[in-house]
Amino acid sequence: MSPEDRREAIAEATLPLLVEHGINVTTSQIAEAAGIAEGTVFRVFKDKHELLGYCVHTALRVEPLLEALQAIPRTSDLEALLRAAADAMGDHFRRSGALMHALAASGWRPERPSPDEEQQWHQRRLEQARLTTQAVADLLAPEADRLRVAPRTVAGMFLGLVFTDQMGRRAFGETAPASTDELIDVFLHGVLAR
Repeated sequence: MSPEDRREAIAEATLPLLVEHGINVTTSQIAEAAGIAEGTVFRVFKDKHELLGYCVHTALRVEPLLEALQAIPRTSDLEALLRAAADAMGDHFRRSGALMHALAASGWRPERPSPDEEQQWHQRRLEQARLTTQAVADLLAPEADRLRVAPRTVAGMFLGLVFTDQMGRRAFGETAPASTDELIDVFLHGVLAR
């Protein structure tokens, strides 16, 4: 196994443990979950803090979401396309949100990045948002003649709605996001009674 594959395997085994235990997870728990000796963790990562940072980076990667969006079967049923996209995005937001919540609740505070690192992080997030918006726009492109605005505009609005519903409602005291069906219905038909 290559060093990068080993890092990935350890991170994948660690992520569920971080959601469960936060930063209180032990390296022996990590080693057991990964099926490796505890010393291997420290041959791959210089310390637990580096492992946590790598896990956060892994959880926030957009590539699995893009693959899920690209795998959605193309259909002329616009509601089905949006439902599948909302489900894929919801899964991604829930996983990354659960990790970040567990880490913050257990006292983890990331190191303050340098201005250059912060700028690079910001640029990466913008690129990830662009790629995700484009993937949803590509999904909707065959239905462009049914849309009042361009597929890319629809994709941006839809992403904003799904993200806010998944991640922002707790800030307003809501305990759970709307159902996917409610979200799609409001997005396509508005909030007014028919």
